[in-house]
Amino acid sequence: MHPLELKKILSHGLLSFPITDFDEQGDFNPAGYAKRLEWLAPYGATALFAAGGTGEYFSLHGEEYGQIIKTAVDTCAGVVPILAGCGGPTRTAIAHAQEAERQGAKGLLLLPHYLTEASQDGLVAHVEAVCRAVDIGVVVYNRAACRLTPDSLERLAERCPNLIGFKDGNGDIELMVAIWRRMGDRFSYLGGLPTAEVYAGAYKALGTPVYSSAVFNFVPQLAMDFYHATAAGDTATTNRLLDEFFLPYLEIRNRKAGYAVSIVKAGARLVGHGAGPVRPPLTDLTAEEDQMLLALIQKQSNPV
Repeated sequence: MHPLELKKILSHGLLSFPITDFDEQGDFNPAGYAKRLEWLAPYGATALFAAGGTGEYFSLHGEEYGQIIKTAVDTCAGVVPILAGCGGPTRTAIAHAQEAERQGAKGLLLLPHYLTEASQDGLVAHVEAVCRAVDIGVVVYNRAACRLTPDSLERLAERCPNLIGFKDGNGDIELMVAIWRRMGDRFSYLGGLPTAEVYAGAYKALGTPVYSSAVFNFVPQLAMDFYHATAAGDTATTNRLLDEFFLPYLEIRNRKAGYAVSIVKAGARLVGHGAGPVRPPLTDLTAEEDQMLLALIQKQSNPV
């Protein structure tokens, strides 16, 4: 897929990032992962991100990465395009980017390099090195240690034709507006804050109507309903779902650090599509929190 074709795809619709299936020993479970993707793909997401943040990219090792991307690409061929997460140190990010391209991923989501702070020159060099290592389209994730400025993105846009997307996970409205006004339609823009539905209305007003949904992993129809209501300006529906589901959901999610991933895996298990436990250093929800989440899901499945 040409990077510009991917850019067009990412400029509309709902995106999501499937959780990664592990077995009881914590090893990658390809059969479970394929079954999960077969369940989710028909719901209508525009693209899926394999081995993304919610897919616990930060915990993957060795040959697992290539196996995960291959399973996703093979399972979703002809149904929905797969973008692969890659990140960490520059050489690791390049190796994973090239492996993802070899396995047939249509594009990449370049996750932060983790831990160490870096200058804008260093960030530009990092992103440029990954972009130059592949031919497929790249979306850079502005989050945590990776916080690119409009000047840096303009430099990257000139040097890297295959850098076609910008995903914001910082929530800095001033920065987002400055980037959008500077770069215009050079990029496709994606909302990437955790539980992005809460911010969807505000980001749509900023010219960023596309976002990635975590809850698509366990309530895919609700996620699609919310997206369509947002796109249509149906604030009665979005406000109702915010009050009845998303804000109570946040109260559970915010109980512990790392629960943005753990709660999604718990939700999948509670609806009969379990993917195994999260890997350390993440921790699973408690039994009490499981019941709180189950009640929330059941309320949406059986509205009064």
